[in-house]
Amino acid sequence: MLLMSNVSPSGPPMAASPLTRAVLEIDEYASGLGWDQPARLFALVDTAKLRNQEPGLAAQLGLDQGDAAAPLTPIEQDEIPAGQALDQFLGTIAWPDAVVGCALTVERLMLPPSAETSVPEGLNDKQLAKWVAKHPDRQEVRMTVAVLRDGARESAVRLREKDSPTEVLTGAGLVPGLAEALAATFAE
Repeated sequence: MLLMSNVSPSGPPMAASPLTRAVLEIDEYASGLGWDQPARLFALVDTAKLRNQEPGLAAQLGLDQGDAAAPLTPIEQDEIPAGQALDQFLGTIAWPDAVVGCALTVERLMLPPSAETSVPEGLNDKQLAKWVAKHPDRQEVRMTVAVLRDGARESAVRLREKDSPTEVLTGAGLVPGLAEALAATFAE
């Protein structure tokens, strides 16, 4: 388990919601690692509770600055097992009560909506992935999706060809399937 402190003072805008700030912080962290990375899973914890319950850890992470710290602290989890399908892995997760949300960052190839009509029928997942990888209009993207126990959702999408913090698209409904899969990790 790797704990993340607030990434940088020039990070997410202070006016953003706590969940948006957490998503952008994770996106910035993932960006610093470069592309062609494995998927990464994060627990989201309430920073104030973390400071109260674990003051030494909070100080080590630079979270002892009172109100200056972000309301949510991302905590990177152990690596997702290689070779296991992401949806299968997410189906095995159960979070302790201290975790108020979770986030996942993953890289994928995407096609523009205009390409949907040209997808050959009858392809299995492996064949479809191969077809998309060869498509001339494909885009490499990094998606960071977060959900809270209360149902709030946020996403950040960064194109590899426009790899800049000012070119990150955010919105609650950008990656609905992944948001649903993450929300299911809190189902009882």
